[in-house]
Amino acid sequence: MFITELGPGPPGRRLAVKDLFDTAGIRTTYGSAVFGDHVPTESATWVRQLEEIGWVNVGKTNLHEFAYGVTSQNMHYGVVPNPSFPGHTAGGSSGGSAAAIVLGLADAALGTDTGGSIRIPAACCGIAGFKPTYGLLPIDGVFPLAPTFDHAGPLARDVAGCIELMGLEVPSVALGELSLAVAWADRAEPLVRERVLAVRAEAVDFPTAENVSPVFMREVGDVHRELYPENMELYGDNIRGKIERCIALDDTEYEAARRARTEHAERALSVLDGYDLLITPTLGFVAPSADVVEPEIRGAFTVFTFPFNALGWPALALPAGPAENGLPASIQVVGRPGDDALVLAAGLAIEAALKH
Repeated sequence: MFITELGPGPPGRRLAVKDLFDTAGIRTTYGSAVFGDHVPTESATWVRQLEEIGWVNVGKTNLHEFAYGVTSQNMHYGVVPNPSFPGHTAGGSSGGSAAAIVLGLADAALGTDTGGSIRIPAACCGIAGFKPTYGLLPIDGVFPLAPTFDHAGPLARDVAGCIELMGLEVPSVALGELSLAVAWADRAEPLVRERVLAVRAEAVDFPTAENVSPVFMREVGDVHRELYPENMELYGDNIRGKIERCIALDDTEYEAARRARTEHAERALSVLDGYDLLITPTLGFVAPSADVVEPEIRGAFTVFTFPFNALGWPALALPAGPAENGLPASIQVVGRPGDDALVLAAGLAIEAALKH
């Protein structure tokens, strides 16, 4: 299952809403049996804002439980399929939102992204997904995963669809006008690397953020510290162990990771000095099989996406053409905080260039 239909609704642009966003009068489970009967009285702020300008919520989309996973293998509501590439994972945690776009059930979809949860499904399903600057879009009424890493953002068939849902004015830019850096292409599979390097950019040594992960874990642990002991039997087997490790994290690891987060931000700004934007692979590989074991591949899935949750920088994933096994590679376009319009403008230019 990946979407719960609400009916056709009045005329308007069709919106699919990840079931992490509260929707007034509509069951909102956060992907968990813990909230299986939860019906909010108010909608999340971004949902309400979009409905006020004419978007129509046509369905709630399935996700990895509590948004804590990269495969959308949900033990309660079913594994989200990948309609573009059957037998391969749809990615997560916003897998249902990506699937709804691919099947044409919505014109755009709402997702959340704490370690890559918009960009990973976009990459696996061959569509576009955008994580904006931290705090640009409201997350009131969205169940938290790790609050200082949590972002709301759009998924759509192309970059223009993401721009429409964001409601941003985006300048027209030519790639030749921009000074672009590229990182991590050498860590990608050969055909993914080739697709990324098709965008002309200068290689830089940009930092990843593995040492920051304990801050993320502490925040997850704090969200579930009281909820989990009271409801542990209702948590899915594929997140229970992760939640327990987060709750048990010690202060020493957390404090070291907080320092690492500060150092990561300082180094990231230093490396990007003199460049307008950064280009990277979204994933270093194409979508693996649907039965992949999530804890075993989580680190590989998030190594190129999580750094920008730690930073709060805007990051766009867009399909870059076929790579290994004929599945799509995905390019990630990244800017400094507040450069959302520039990132999206560059995304449009890259998208156009790849079509020629």
